[in-house]
Amino acid sequence: MDLKERHDGAASDPGELLCLSPAQPRGGGRPDGGSAVAGLAGEFGAELVRAIRVGLAEVSSSGHGARGPSQLSWYEFAAEYARAHWSGRAAKTRDEVSDALTTVTQAMLWDLPGRPSGQLLRRALRHWAFVVPRPGQGEMPVEDRLVLQWVAKASRPLVDLSDPVLARDVLESLRRKLDGGEAAVETMRRKRKVLVHALHYAVERGELGSHPLKRVRWRVPKPAVTVDPRVVANPYQARDLLDAVSYVGGYRRARGRRLVGFFAGMYYAGLRPEEAVAVALPDCRLPSTGWGRLILHRTRPQAGKRWTDSGEFHDERGLKNRPPGETRVVPLPPHLVAMWREHVATFGTADDGRLFFTEQGRVISYGTYHRVWHESRDLALPPALTGTPLAKRPYDLRHSALSTWLCAGADPAEVAQRAGNSVEVLLTRYAKCLYDRQSINNQRIEGLLSSYDQPRDPGEQDEE
Repeated sequence: MDLKERHDGAASDPGELLCLSPAQPRGGGRPDGGSAVAGLAGEFGAELVRAIRVGLAEVSSSGHGARGPSQLSWYEFAAEYARAHWSGRAAKTRDEVSDALTTVTQAMLWDLPGRPSGQLLRRALRHWAFVVPRPGQGEMPVEDRLVLQWVAKASRPLVDLSDPVLARDVLESLRRKLDGGEAAVETMRRKRKVLVHALHYAVERGELGSHPLKRVRWRVPKPAVTVDPRVVANPYQARDLLDAVSYVGGYRRARGRRLVGFFAGMYYAGLRPEEAVAVALPDCRLPSTGWGRLILHRTRPQAGKRWTDSGEFHDERGLKNRPPGETRVVPLPPHLVAMWREHVATFGTADDGRLFFTEQGRVISYGTYHRVWHESRDLALPPALTGTPLAKRPYDLRHSALSTWLCAGADPAEVAQRAGNSVEVLLTRYAKCLYDRQSINNQRIEGLLSSYDQPRDPGEQDEE
């Protein structure tokens, strides 16, 4: 029967029925006897609103796939998506997918009794729900298993994302950090990319008829594409920072001395951290004089044991944004060659030929070199600069390197090739002046202007 037809006093418009409540029975009805009917009407109205929003009330709706309305909950679908996109993916990619799916899953939960704490909920989702365990990884703790059982019951259906109101709420959850503050723009972009790709996968599988986010106007703020010139160190400052690294920690354990060449490779050769930790002696040409050469062919990005196939903290990958097996030749200036030769003479190499390693021979971790860098920064910089962004992160050494090469007049195409970037990215992000470089240019401009302050010879003719 069409909802618009009147029959036995039925409402002529769905809105009239949805406005009924137990406290407002229809005219002519008895308030005491009509309360049950009104309650049923309220429940039916809520279901009808949901059906209209999701699109199930219309035959022509595209809110579901060819097989009809999906029977999957979001949690079931997300776990399946993570398993389907695990094999062959980089460890960092697996970690990022799990992080994004965890955030969306938390936003797709009904508020049922027995809800675990936020910390327990996130741990169970991050460590177990969206992870393909390695052989011998161990069994899931009982507490986490109980949490995931609750999640399976509390998860909303996948098709609920066809409701633009809910879809917007889910997108807004990507903006928030764990402490409630606003997440970094890059974090929002990364999580949204995972969500968009997951829903495309749902459409491909026939669980959804169309992509739900197409009807929601929600944008991530544009990220900063240029490097802040305040982080760029000039050669004097870079030299002082590298010297200070050797003074961090005791002399015997050499906590800082082991990393001088590591940081020097980032500054003098423009290496990324994951490239620097993977540098091996067989890939280097270190002559006693003159320029050397490094052939880069692998990186060791840190991800965590849970995400790597090997069970190690560091993954082993090829070069960033390059096809597998591709190499990059990086010229090494004489000063860096001398530093690396001295490093090998002092500490030797790891079992696999790596130049930089811990006392136990392991790959240097992110936390290790960041702690050393912050300590050396306090030693090297004057108090007026320690509170500024100048060389605040080890990665800023790479920014300083590329900016230095450009300021030296090097060909941008050659700089891009050495750095492993495109020319477009190089000129967009790294074409920055060195710290205090403006004062040098100001002196040149001032000298030129001052030359015109001299009195002119009255007989001198203006040149045409």
